Amino acid sequence: MARRGPAVNLGALKRLFSGPQTPPAAGDLYRAAVGAARRPAVMLALGVPDTLDGRFELVTLHAALLLRRVQRAPALEALGQGLVDLFVADMDRNLREMGAGDLSVGKKVKRMASAFYGRLDAYSDGLDRGGDLAAATERNLYGTLEADPVRAARAAAYIRAVEAALAAQDDAALAAGEAHFPEAAPC
Repeated sequence: MARRGPAVNLGALKRLFSGPQTPPAAGDLYRAAVGAARRPAVMLALGVPDTLDGRFELVTLHAALLLRRVQRAPALEALGQGLVDLFVADMDRNLREMGAGDLSVGKKVKRMASAFYGRLDAYSDGLDRGGDLAAATERNLYGTLEADPVRAARAAAYIRAVEAALAAQDDAALAAGEAHFPEAAPC
């Protein structure tokens, strides 16, 4: 009788060497945030320019607000990390599709991730700690435009509406990858 070696669990080896896997629900949540950011009604109502910077800012805004929501529920912790991982991977992929050189992509993605966390902190300051949310939108959403306090106040109202809509959503629905954002920005 031939002697066999120990049984090898290839799935376990793959997980060991590939690192933690992003939960599928995180992908659904990230796609919902990107979909909300790309709604023409939101972009038009807020007056965010249809540029690379404007699109980046809207994706960052929606992903950051969704991250804030899942971070409030300890059971959704893996989804929060998954959202961040997907954001970084998405920015990397987009830069490569736009033709950024391999040597510069890492540095650019690092700056984008830093910008994401900076915006997350600025919006959190305005929502939770009494900071000026309109000023945060002016710096971030409209950094390339002339100041407009009415537009900034409208964006702050939209952020509060998104925050409230996400807060009203059930943890179980979020765990299943379902997130619903307001259809359009208030005018």
